[in-house]
Amino acid sequence: NEPAWRDSTQRQGCVGRSIDMNDEVLREPPPVVRRARHAFRKLSAGTRPLVYSGNRIELLRNGEQYFPRLLAAIDSATQSIYIETYTFALDNIGEKVCGALTEAARRGVAVHVLIDGFGSQTTAGLLIDRLRPQGAKVIVFRRTRWWRLDRRLLRRLHRKVSVFDNRLAFVGGINIIDDYHHPDAKPVHADLGPRFDFAVACEGPLVAAIAFTVMRLWWTVSVLQLRRRPSSRPHYVEPRPVQTGVRAALLLRDNLRNRRTIELAYLDAFAHARHDVLIANAYFLPGKKFRDALRDMAERGVRVRLLLQGRVEYRLQHYAQEALYGDLIKWGIEIYVYTPSYLHAKVAVVDQKWATVGSSNIDPYSLALAREANVAVYDDTFARNLQQALEAAIANDSTVVDADACARRSRLRQAMSWVAYQLVRVLTLVATRSDTG
Repeated sequence: NEPAWRDSTQRQGCVGRSIDMNDEVLREPPPVVRRARHAFRKLSAGTRPLVYSGNRIELLRNGEQYFPRLLAAIDSATQSIYIETYTFALDNIGEKVCGALTEAARRGVAVHVLIDGFGSQTTAGLLIDRLRPQGAKVIVFRRTRWWRLDRRLLRRLHRKVSVFDNRLAFVGGINIIDDYHHPDAKPVHADLGPRFDFAVACEGPLVAAIAFTVMRLWWTVSVLQLRRRPSSRPHYVEPRPVQTGVRAALLLRDNLRNRRTIELAYLDAFAHARHDVLIANAYFLPGKKFRDALRDMAERGVRVRLLLQGRVEYRLQHYAQEALYGDLIKWGIEIYVYTPSYLHAKVAVVDQKWATVGSSNIDPYSLALAREANVAVYDDTFARNLQQALEAAIANDSTVVDADACARRSRLRQAMSWVAYQLVRVLTLVATRSDTG
């Protein structure tokens, strides 16, 4: 018997499939024949992602569910470990992960850790000193230099991806940092709850795509930084399907072939939304096309809800975001702000059929500068589970922002929001003026 993930087209050598976003096609996507290895080398190069059948995708909420799974995966790895993260703190969680990686390297597992030079600037040297002597490989993506002013330094590694033995992968928004390790820790933050965030654990053919992507970036950065080629080039890994699995796609953003892949995936989903769209995002400052898509959905009767950051983490972004509230509310879009702690999620659900979880915010930094990774899942059950988690956060932990709330803002607050929004626009134009890198 053929495995459940194979169809007639895939028997001809197709691993990925192109998919449209409408009610019928969500269930039976039209196949496009591609040779497997060619498909991997063209990952997300088109306007629509490659969708892989036969996956097991598990939703993980917060570090409470994520870190035990991550540590177990490190402990059980026998061949290779690849970890990419923006922030690798050496708090109680980071120490556990660092210790587990050390033990894995000692028992002969090929350990690769790629950390961002800005997000992990305070711990990069310590991680190198502790992991490299044990045989692990550590690379810092674009180290920051206080004396250098270079727009390319804004193009950070913001994705959070890890792969174990090419069979299990994690993708999401959760950095290696304790959920209670809040920014600018002060006594006033002592009563805050855990950071609100999500990740997914993936098994099946999608892991082959994730593994190839991670190995490709590792190889590229190694060549550029070490001036020599690593021992192995990125290579195709035979997919491992699971029975009765779901369909999912890897969405990437970089400054080469995947400049708008994540944004286009959102817009494609919005264009075919019929009933309900729910977005939770930490930093929400979309461009005109994205805002137009939100307005179009509201005008044709789709219920659109936004769950956004309620606490001030980065003042410029926070006040700039508030400048959009008036128009969004006028269009009929519901806005809720999460208040028990810092919201760090980057997720969305469309019609309880399409869902995405990943590292990409809906702001100029994520959509135009940083390297990001999301997973899109085409499955009713997964989408409902994510929506239920977001619905609970809206009902129990959020405050509504309506027209009255906007009207109550002082003129000073409104002016600050307008200035912040204009400043973000100028900074975005300057940062993205050159698209190389």
